[in-house]
Amino acid sequence: MKPEQLRARVLADWRGLPEPVVRPDRAVAVGDAVRKVMAGLGLKDRLRADEVMGAWHEVVGEFVAKHSAPQQLKDGVLTVRVLQPTVHFELDRFWKREILAKLKERFGKSVVREVKFRVG
Repeated sequence: MKPEQLRARVLADWRGLPEPVVRPDRAVAVGDAVRKVMAGLGLKDRLRADEVMGAWHEVVGEFVAKHSAPQQLKDGVLTVRVLQPTVHFELDRFWKREILAKLKERFGKSVVREVKFRVG
């Protein structure tokens, strides 16, 4: 028992008053509550997909973000739309591993397992 609670209890006993009901603090962070509600509604994957798509610019940098946009995250596969075939080639051949490593580091290995680039 905390000293404040003990003091309040002793004072209440001395005064002859009933002991006040101490309710535990059940406050939680809003983000935790939203995650719990969305998981209960079956929308947990949707929340993660929105987080991944929102962080695309930070993960890949400004140049790549200007020439590409994430489309969907389904079953751990992130599909990214690329504007030009040359950018597609560059991303697919040279940057794919690095981008995937950054996404896995940021969101976990189970959230993003693969990145597929599509011209369009």
